[in-house]
Amino acid sequence: MSHHEIVVRGGTVIDGTGSEPATADVGITGGRIRAVEPGLTGDRVIDASGYVVAPGFIDLHSHADFSIEGWPAATTQLYQGVTTLLTGNCGFSPFPVADLAEAKAASAFFAPELSWDWTDHDGFAAAVTGRRPAVNVAAQIGHSSLRLAAMGAAERSASGEDLTAMSDLLSAAATSGAYGFSTGLIYAPGTYSTVDEVRHLVGVAAAHGLLYSTHIRNESERLLEAVDEAIQAAEKGAARLQISHLKAAGPRNHGKVADALAMIDDAASRGLDVAADVYPYTASSTTLTTRLPTWALDGGTGDLLRRLADPAGRERILDALRSTVGQSLAPEKVVIADVGEGRFSEAAGLSLADVARVEGVDDAEATLRILEAHDAAVAVVMHGMSDADVETVLRHPRVAVASDGWVMRPSGPGRPHPRNFGTFPRVLAHYVRERGVLTLSDAIRKMTSLPASRLGLSDRGVIRAGAVADVVVFDPDTVVDRSTFADPWQLSAGVNTVLMGGQVALENGEPTGVRAGSVLRRQP
Repeated sequence: MSHHEIVVRGGTVIDGTGSEPATADVGITGGRIRAVEPGLTGDRVIDASGYVVAPGFIDLHSHADFSIEGWPAATTQLYQGVTTLLTGNCGFSPFPVADLAEAKAASAFFAPELSWDWTDHDGFAAAVTGRRPAVNVAAQIGHSSLRLAAMGAAERSASGEDLTAMSDLLSAAATSGAYGFSTGLIYAPGTYSTVDEVRHLVGVAAAHGLLYSTHIRNESERLLEAVDEAIQAAEKGAARLQISHLKAAGPRNHGKVADALAMIDDAASRGLDVAADVYPYTASSTTLTTRLPTWALDGGTGDLLRRLADPAGRERILDALRSTVGQSLAPEKVVIADVGEGRFSEAAGLSLADVARVEGVDDAEATLRILEAHDAAVAVVMHGMSDADVETVLRHPRVAVASDGWVMRPSGPGRPHPRNFGTFPRVLAHYVRERGVLTLSDAIRKMTSLPASRLGLSDRGVIRAGAVADVVVFDPDTVVDRSTFADPWQLSAGVNTVLMGGQVALENGEPTGVRAGSVLRRQP
């Protein structure tokens, strides 16, 4: 019998690997798990009888790099059992910074809570570390942020000098300990890139051993072509590929995810290290500017607003919007999430169709009025996916659970997507306990060892001797997401205890005030 600083006693251990549950004690000393077996003794004993003991959940797709500095307590994450966040997704990261105003404008729809007191990954990591985060942060560098720093927001192809500048910035972030490189190929300025530009940068990232995460170029009519583009870029660059939040948006495209998954399997059979992730909801959330033609954002949101202020420019954008009727998601399905202060500050929770009716105009005109009134910094929730597709993707063995969230605070303005508050408990409650889509062991694998393996974190995401003691204890019968689209500001329930590196961050379902997270650095 061995003695430890902390013993989590008598719980059902689900170790994260997909193995069958087993009743055991978990002994923790010096911030690491030292033993997993019955009969351990400890200076402090946490009674886990009737609970599941699992590795802390790892979120492969977060935008918390825009919010963790402002709310380092990461309340929404601890209540879900999340202990590590991979940030810098969809081509957006708060570094590198060359033109601060441009960087702020490009990320305004996140409502960033940042000091912006840095230019690179080192500076960002130092700032977050100084705030003592409650959870771990592993950062990626975003392609759109690289483009902004190297060549601004213009709609143009990268020159050889531009590619060199972006490659140098990417290499510097890798040397500084960033974990990945991401693209967001529906967002300006990333959407202005050619296939060759992306392939070049993916090759640079791969040479440094970075993960390549991509919000692919199309998630609706051209989903399969976009998946093929991502696979070809990764194969050409010998990169590890992570396809972000795999989905098929719009009723006409439902069912295409099965073909996308088959393409992923085929690429894996050829030797590509490829996986995907998914959030357990049928709605996405993004910026309202994604409704616009990409040329409208040439030069950034400042130039967009200048075009809207010009009658001829505004009419051209309006005509382009109206021409997409029947092709893009119906206005009834696009709901305002957050607009900040201004003319439409009370519109959160209303659809574009609702706003159009109130204004007595069509949805294209309503879209432009909202953007004009709020400096084009408008977040929306878009109800475009099917339950069947979510289940199909979630079942796939190469798919991890991820949130695509960024809200760390427990309360605030607007109606943000419920995924910020409930992603991981929702999988456990709805897709495991209620629907039986996944077994509990496989669901936890998709939240722990699978995402850890994508990052090369061999000592996290598992309950075993030698692993870092990031541990979550939850009640499998009561764990539940409570956040809804109508009333999102509700924390999840049923997570009893969270340990961060062996320190108790959540106890009896309440934060302890201990903030033992860190900015993880990949060893080059």
